[in-house]
Amino acid sequence: MEHIKDLPLLQMTAESLMVSSEKVAHVQLNNPLEHALLILVTSGYSAIPVLDTRYKFKGIIGKNAILNEILGLERFEMERLSEVTVEDVLMRDIPSVNKSDHFLTCLKNVLDHPFLCVVDQEGNFDGIVTRREILKQLNKYIHVNKELFTELSEGEK
Repeated sequence: MEHIKDLPLLQMTAESLMVSSEKVAHVQLNNPLEHALLILVTSGYSAIPVLDTRYKFKGIIGKNAILNEILGLERFEMERLSEVTVEDVLMRDIPSVNKSDHFLTCLKNVLDHPFLCVVDQEGNFDGIVTRREILKQLNKYIHVNKELFTELSEGEK
């Protein structure tokens, strides 16, 4: 059986996979939902990071959370978009990683999320690692080692 070809995948860290904070759309805790929804719609993202005024990561906010917040019994209560802040509806229990965290840690944590926020030891926001980038690297790894995976799958028959 052929050995696995050495690829940097197994040595990759979150830092090598991440999009830097300067390139990531985000909102702050005190922003009204109206602003967050505008950023989400114009960026095309379903969710974005939420930071405090010192750029510390606090959670994420998504379109669904905003729509659920303004949904009344019979209609969308659009006036609530300017009354409610991001802090009132953000999701706080979200996994994050450090720049030095291994590829496999990122893979495990991103399964249920479109992206992971990368933070330093003080909680400062450094960027994001997208599920797409992780899957892209995994796909490349599998294709380079295609023969090995073919042998393994044929051996199971």
